[in-house]
Amino acid sequence: MDVVALTFASGWASGINAYATVFLLGIIGRFGAIAGIPEGFGRTDVLVIMGILALAEFFADKIPYLDSAWDAISTFIRPVAGALIGALLAGASGDLLPMAMGALGGVTALVSHAAKSGVRLAVNTSPEPLSNIGASLAGDAALVTVISLAIAHPLQAAILAGILLVGTIALAVVLVARIRRGVTAFRAWLAAR
Repeated sequence: MDVVALTFASGWASGINAYATVFLLGIIGRFGAIAGIPEGFGRTDVLVIMGILALAEFFADKIPYLDSAWDAISTFIRPVAGALIGALLAGASGDLLPMAMGALGGVTALVSHAAKSGVRLAVNTSPEPLSNIGASLAGDAALVTVISLAIAHPLQAAILAGILLVGTIALAVVLVARIRRGVTAFRAWLAAR
């Protein structure tokens, strides 16, 4: 398995939903008997906890402004998860490769998370809930696609993740005015709580 490509794809996915990324890798590693997936990801307790958290994020991500609150908290979780996944995929043993893969996974997760969060803030300014649900479902589908593809074809998954990352960044740049409105609306939503 190409560890650099798998780390990049997993880092991107961690920026979208770290819990679902670990859950999917664990399921694939446990039941697909795929070498290279850390065994700890497939442990029953890890799968149950990641499954519950992934499900909670799945639903939280569909509700305007609650998704932004979840993203704010996840700012501290997703990059760390991306770094840990990268280090574990490289076989964390204290040498340079796992540290480099940890950095790659963490930075990719941070950039992916920032772009996703910005776009979702912009989407939250839409008066109807369908755009928020649609954006969330698109992110969920992209995550499952990238992680599933990454196991058999890590290079193609990394290319797809790169295209999605650049596209999301470009969309966030185009929507910067709406993102600012989203931040203002999110602050008002928080103040009302």
